[in-house]
Amino acid sequence: MLNKLSESILDKFSMDFLRNQVLKNAYGNDDTLIAMRDPRVLLLWYLFFGLVPWFVNDMVFLLGCFVLVMITTLLARVAGLVLFLFALGVFSQTGYLLIATLLFGGDASAILPLLVLTLKVTTVSLASVTVFSGLDPDRLSNGLMWYGCPERLSFSISYAYRMLPMLMEEFQNVLLSYRLRGNPPAHDSIPGKIRYLIYQIKVIVHSFYPLMLNTAKRSRTTVEALEIKGYRYAASSKEVRRMKLASLKISYDDLIFAAVSFLWVAVTILLSSIL
Repeated sequence: MLNKLSESILDKFSMDFLRNQVLKNAYGNDDTLIAMRDPRVLLLWYLFFGLVPWFVNDMVFLLGCFVLVMITTLLARVAGLVLFLFALGVFSQTGYLLIATLLFGGDASAILPLLVLTLKVTTVSLASVTVFSGLDPDRLSNGLMWYGCPERLSFSISYAYRMLPMLMEEFQNVLLSYRLRGNPPAHDSIPGKIRYLIYQIKVIVHSFYPLMLNTAKRSRTTVEALEIKGYRYAASSKEVRRMKLASLKISYDDLIFAAVSFLWVAVTILLSSIL
């Protein structure tokens, strides 16, 4: 029973599953409410919810901001893998502090400060997930370019999204080549499973250098293709910049999104002053 359960879990968390999750998160949510918003509005929205919670200790305000960014994350239809990594990161940053405090003689008075810290980290993290995972990479890079970020920086962001699936595919190919030439230990018993786990970790470590080398070769090919097409000139051309940013238009829906967020924050501040 345990063997079948472990095998089913390993089948679900394969490299194909991870690559599909990355592709779905980057390019599979173009029709969501968040993805259709103007990137300039979303970046201003993120600037507020990514900075203001760090300077506020009011529980009601933090809870209101958390609820809002949680709703926007659900509207962005973020991939489950990203949400799992988010939950794991929040627990690794703040959750273990609560457990350690209770285990080493702490009392209930330590819960409130840790809860405030958890709400801050969670709110900022969910705001980042909403904008950088729910928005199309090309629109995100155009929004950054409109605010004056260097064109190479905005291009690097969109290029990184395209490189991730390629990197994972190359990693899978290297792992498969090691499996074809290797002799993994039997993993029918518990000691065998431990030896098999150690073997898999060694294979992953040994795959690092071939992975970097093959990825560097692919990146060099991409850079040469960009140079042939005149990317270096286009990066400094004002005409090209104007053509790329011509697609950015603030609609009524963007104004409604900003107004609802502002109204939500105003009601939260009003409640925090009353309570």
